[in-house]
Amino acid sequence: MLRTYLLLFVILLGFTSANAQPLVKISGLVSDQLGHSLQQVTVTILGQSQSTITDEHGLYNIYSKTKAFTLKYTLLGYNPVLINVNEEKAGRITRHAVLSINPAELEQVTITNKQNQLSNSTIINIADAAALPAASGNFEAILKTLPGVSPNNELSAQYSVRGGNFDENLLYVNDIEVNRPILVRNAQQEGLSFVNPDLLSSAKFSAGGFEARYGDKLSSVLDVKYERPDSSSAVLSAGLLGLSFGSKIVNRKSYLLAGIRYKNNTGLLGSQDNKGVYTPNFTDVQMVYGHEFSPRLSLSLLGSFNSGTFKLIPENRETVFGTATARMRLNIDYEGEEKDNYQTAGGAATLKFIPKPNYVLKWINSFFQSEEKEQIDLTGWYLFDTGNAGVQNRAIGAYISYAANRLSSRSFSSEFKADQTFQNHTFSWGLRFETKNYSDNLNEYSLIDSAGYLQDAETHNFYQDNRVFVQNKLGIRYYTAYLQDSYRLSGNTDLQLGVRGSYNDLSEQFLLSPRLLLAYRPANNRKIFRFTAGLYQQAPDYRSIRGFDGTLNLQQKAQRSYNTSAGLDYAFDALGTRLKFSSELYFKYHDRLIPYLMDNVRVKYLAREEARGYTYGADFNIGGEFVKDLLSYFRLSFMKSAQDIRNDGKGYLKRPADQRVNFSAYFQDRLLNSPAYKVHLSLLYGSRLPVGSPLMQSYSDSFHIPAYKRVDIGFSKDFLDDFSEKKAGLLEKYFSSFTAYVEVFNLLNINNTVSYLWLKDLDNVQYAVPNYLTGRRLNVKLVIKFKKSKG
Repeated sequence: MLRTYLLLFVILLGFTSANAQPLVKISGLVSDQLGHSLQQVTVTILGQSQSTITDEHGLYNIYSKTKAFTLKYTLLGYNPVLINVNEEKAGRITRHAVLSINPAELEQVTITNKQNQLSNSTIINIADAAALPAASGNFEAILKTLPGVSPNNELSAQYSVRGGNFDENLLYVNDIEVNRPILVRNAQQEGLSFVNPDLLSSAKFSAGGFEARYGDKLSSVLDVKYERPDSSSAVLSAGLLGLSFGSKIVNRKSYLLAGIRYKNNTGLLGSQDNKGVYTPNFTDVQMVYGHEFSPRLSLSLLGSFNSGTFKLIPENRETVFGTATARMRLNIDYEGEEKDNYQTAGGAATLKFIPKPNYVLKWINSFFQSEEKEQIDLTGWYLFDTGNAGVQNRAIGAYISYAANRLSSRSFSSEFKADQTFQNHTFSWGLRFETKNYSDNLNEYSLIDSAGYLQDAETHNFYQDNRVFVQNKLGIRYYTAYLQDSYRLSGNTDLQLGVRGSYNDLSEQFLLSPRLLLAYRPANNRKIFRFTAGLYQQAPDYRSIRGFDGTLNLQQKAQRSYNTSAGLDYAFDALGTRLKFSSELYFKYHDRLIPYLMDNVRVKYLAREEARGYTYGADFNIGGEFVKDLLSYFRLSFMKSAQDIRNDGKGYLKRPADQRVNFSAYFQDRLLNSPAYKVHLSLLYGSRLPVGSPLMQSYSDSFHIPAYKRVDIGFSKDFLDDFSEKKAGLLEKYFSSFTAYVEVFNLLNINNTVSYLWLKDLDNVQYAVPNYLTGRRLNVKLVIKFKKSKG
């Protein structure tokens, strides 16, 4: 089968020559005038599409398709450097660069370098995310290959980190905290995540031990930036699952980033057991405008509109489940439909002021409004049998699912942030006010009848689940502040101390959260040891205080977790390249948790319960350029997470996100002995997850969702790649990159389970019928980057 896909790829893309031109490999070190290495320096070859950035040691590698060229080195806060190269023959050369400080931007680069050095986070290679074959098409798919993140749903942009749930993750875009929708219960309903990859300039992710500048959540931080680009550009992506267009326009004192995306998952959903008419349409529009009034004063505006409509008219379903010796078949005929609509709109304004060198002030104001509607009116007539001819049917029954829910939410925040450097200290502080308002109208119920008595309300042959009819209105105000000092103890040791304070008028608690990070780099400059410790507290919000019956627990207190971790980063040379090995051990003790159940991507809190718990584990990761210019990495994670709901008499049980083993690999290679053809392979494995029956009044881990196993593969060719000997003249005239992709999702066609449909037979025996995720699907897309216009 794999050969078949390779042949298809070659037929679609292989009409150009595959012989590579002679190349020049340039390696070197970039440093400042004092001899200190500089990381995150952008190195480009003028007139070519090649670019790279220096690593944490200031080292870089880049390749030129010609023997005469010009290297350009740029970094915020430093004057750019140009180096002309003219070699007689192809081969390897070394070019070092020394950058001098630009005083007008000194404060930004000083702060950025110190914060990156002390950050307990992973810098995400944006090019890797663009090439990753992912069914969802969302940027967050790359996170599921990172240490500490548990994969179990390829359609969802949500993720679980080190035993936590989706609500415990922070997302920042340009320092603006972004909230996610609340009502979404099924990954099919999810559309485009907030992050637009076409506008990204940088991204980093922390699976724990993050600093005090970040907000009050328990698990993780994804911090992405849409920043001023170096030059104007545009990119168009079109495929079977949707299309997107992004543009970056740069003027002398201003810039504009704009992107529009559209996604339709009909092709993916057609492989599921539920057959019918799917109409999933998702659209997103984003804009960032920046203007520099003076070298010290600038303004940035962000606007966003995200709309998703999911409509399903189901016809029938057939699911085979059970063991090899006891196979069962479920057949369902449907009446009715489901229609859901989710819309989020908002914007933010950031005013940045630099009163003096090494001192940056930001004033950030944001407003977001969401409207979420669910309309479900479905009746399913079901039949159980063993799948063997001549065997009597087990049950003929029916179930009803009804919902007419509407949730409106509005949030406004105003925040001051400051960073100032004094010699070996970088002080950071912030003040934030946020108000959230919710208007929730809940009207939903479900009935299951295994004996055909749905018309008789007095019968006991059916059960009711989640019968809710309630209207809630709630306003919450949050006040937060943080103070942080990043201090260079010595040439090899950095210390970061920070504390967050917060108060909200719902729980009426004053929460104090100290945090510490210690980093040590030995003299050989190939290792970094990190130790973190901190208190993380998550104030109650509308989702966590709403119980199964829709009523609110207004006495709920903040969740609290004591976290510590120890990690090692080690760089070494092997297999002909520079490799980086990372490892981290962590332990989290939670003395106050709100227990919950997981149903697909819906988090259902036991709002009136309280639990204590613990999570511990180890993450290991190794990566490098096993093939020139293509980064690959492999990670392995072990974890255990348990909780004890107070006064339930059951002791410690597994938490819903207790996925003991996770393995992932993202490997990139070149095909057919031609560097212009590439393969991108993603492997994911997550061990089984605990789950409980919806009939349980409290959480139980007596049942399990099977292990999640998935292989996605993509093939690509850039017809304007620097490795190609011949290029189409017409394409080269208008485009800087013209890349075609052929992707095969779920290559091995594995039936992964995301949740269960719980039904009863005539004997009142309950069955957990698996809801499977997507099957094997082929996707084709084209990504075009336009050349910068002259003039």
